[in-house]
Amino acid sequence: MIRNVVLVHGGFVDGSGWLGVHRLLTADGFTVKTVQNPTLSLEGDVAATRFILDGLDGPAVLVGHSYGGAVISEAGTHDAVAALVYIAAFAPDKGESVNTLIADPPPGAPVPPILPPRDGFLFLDRDKFHASFAADLPDDEAAFLADAQVPWGVGALAGTVTEPAWRHKPSWYLVATADHMIPPPAQRAMATRAGAVTAEAIGSHAIYVSQPGAVADLIRQAARGR
Repeated sequence: MIRNVVLVHGGFVDGSGWLGVHRLLTADGFTVKTVQNPTLSLEGDVAATRFILDGLDGPAVLVGHSYGGAVISEAGTHDAVAALVYIAAFAPDKGESVNTLIADPPPGAPVPPILPPRDGFLFLDRDKFHASFAADLPDDEAAFLADAQVPWGVGALAGTVTEPAWRHKPSWYLVATADHMIPPPAQRAMATRAGAVTAEAIGSHAIYVSQPGAVADLIRQAARGR
């Protein structure tokens, strides 16, 4: 059984949202590391992830939320990575980026309230953050996440994957069925394309915060290889 887990956050947030998942997994004896992505470019975030992987003793489950799925798709070719877990995440194929995956939303899909770029960085509209990103979190927690947003570099969205790790390594995917950022049908389509073992849970895009138990359960499955 794999005993190392590396958690990669998405855009607009930092690694602190993984606290609940970290608590559950470390209580089970896992060694858990969280990557603090600079979120300036995909290349930089992949380098930060590989830096953490380089320091591990033994194989790891590499986990990504949202944009973190693009990061693990590229960084997951690292020799230490034995399994991939996508949590309401993008799973780009070769030559794809987050930009290309969101370029043609299906009719009627919720539109994330992303504000116009400012100095090359993106933010979500604070007043719409709760409903769009974290609808199943209490008001105060959602307000904190909104106020603690990480500037997401436009360059990170445009970064393309060169060789998706999911084509070579086993993957798991948790679909958040009440997600208003990445439509659940898009999540299911990416999971199917990746050949991922797929689970679903009722939750917002912030499901890794609101339902750490469901997330930890899927990571445990990946660590067992089944």
